[in-house]
Amino acid sequence: MKDHFHYSQIPQSRIATFDVYSVGMQKHHISALLEFDVTESRQKLKDLRKNGTHISFNAWLIKAISRSLEKYPEASSFRYNKKKLVTFNDHNISFMVEKKIGDQRVPLPMVIDRVNLKSALDITHEIEGGKNQIVTKRDVVLKKRSKIAERLYYHLPGFLRRSIWRYILSHPRFAYGKMGNVSVTSPGTVGKINGWFIHKSIHPVSFGIGSIIKKPTVAHGDIKIREVLNATILIDHDVIDGAPMVRFLKELTKSIETGVDLH
Repeated sequence: MKDHFHYSQIPQSRIATFDVYSVGMQKHHISALLEFDVTESRQKLKDLRKNGTHISFNAWLIKAISRSLEKYPEASSFRYNKKKLVTFNDHNISFMVEKKIGDQRVPLPMVIDRVNLKSALDITHEIEGGKNQIVTKRDVVLKKRSKIAERLYYHLPGFLRRSIWRYILSHPRFAYGKMGNVSVTSPGTVGKINGWFIHKSIHPVSFGIGSIIKKPTVAHGDIKIREVLNATILIDHDVIDGAPMVRFLKELTKSIETGVDLH
């Protein structure tokens, strides 16, 4: 009798995803489910493309996030101990890029260093470079050569792998260099889903970017059909209190909805 099932190989990089999710469950993140009216920002991007400047929406969004964090840097701080936080002057942002390895598509992180010092166009080129990179099963992070110790990680028992992540998080400077202090993932760009992705993260602040949906919205006193971006934002309550958290989100909303840096 023929079996009515089959086995498939789990990509090696997914093991790290399992571990990050387990460790992320222990973080004290506050989840904010927000809607951003990106109609004007998208129009500015289209106008720039007509003039020959091609900036991707995700690259500009990463830049807008960095702009807001410049005013509220505590949102991307690491907790060092009970009395101290570590706040970095620059923003290293981990961005997930879907790559094809063999017959499967898997998300791999790429860390965009010092985003605050780069333009949205620079970030666009960097992301495109990651997308065009040829990868193998041995690759762990895009645009960085995998070290032997990193490849050995996947062969360790689960409790040891999760202990490694806890060690990394307890050493902020090491964590900042390896994984950045901000993460952005954009599953909503794969297809239009009218909802939010509730993700998990070990970063101080993390963004789950959903789809852009056309919705009736009050704009300038009138009800109009606008382009609305759904996004989930996780913010570590150990490093920032509620009031400054709201002020950061208000600044972020302003940056995204007005098309900051799009001239």
